[in-house]
Amino acid sequence: MPANLLSKGMSTMKMQINIDKDTRKQLVEELKGYFWKERDEDLGNLGAELLLDFIINTIGPHLYNHGIQDAYSYMNERVEDLLALEKPLR
Repeated sequence: MPANLLSKGMSTMKMQINIDKDTRKQLVEELKGYFWKERDEDLGNLGAELLLDFIINTIGPHLYNHGIQDAYSYMNERVEDLLALEKPLR
């Protein structure tokens, strides 16, 4: 994203990321499985849900913004490709 958009306060906007119930349940189970496999710790549902909320609210916006920046770069490249197709005027 262009720096001028970030300087206008867009980076400070609170972001709401909604996850449907089934996906949330799956992610909680994946976190519990990860903790068991990697750390040999039994992470309960509440702990996994709190960790998921932390990840979504803290890391999620960074990943979202990175995706926006990638899309912005991609679209700019396509616009440059489109401009290359211009025909010279007589």
